[in-house]
Amino acid sequence: MTRDSAADLDRHFMLRAVALSKERMEANLGGPFGAVIVRDGAILAEGWNEVTSSLDPTAHAEVVAIRRACEAVGSFSLQGATLYTSCEPCPMCLAAAYWARVSRLVYANTRDEAASIGFDDAFLYDEMPKAPLARNLASAHLPLEEARAVFELWRNKPDKIPY
Repeated sequence: MTRDSAADLDRHFMLRAVALSKERMEANLGGPFGAVIVRDGAILAEGWNEVTSSLDPTAHAEVVAIRRACEAVGSFSLQGATLYTSCEPCPMCLAAAYWARVSRLVYANTRDEAASIGFDDAFLYDEMPKAPLARNLASAHLPLEEARAVFELWRNKPDKIPY
């Protein structure tokens, strides 16, 4: 594939993610965010922000698309896929892309542009590198032998599916 044709494909799929963001926002399904997951030139799944319509704070466009793509391919791995998203992913969505093993990310708007319209994730970016007990979210570490025992069961589970 030539550089121009790769750029044309990127533009094609990005325009679809942007169209989803506009269509679903105008339908009052959520914020102005859309995502498309593509592998081998074919769309595996699409997603749009459903936070307010599904009352699910994790229903960001990227997470919705990842869930749908994994279901479509019957795997928790999206190795070889590209995630096209209308905006730079928030920390949760970026982590989800890593967990899903997405191979490539292409985004349109930046986190600063999102912040300028009221979607500011700077607080989350600042919180993530802090030690758990130093974060603003009240946290407590309560080590339990029962919890360690479950981890030990996992360590020794002969039929586990590693991920």
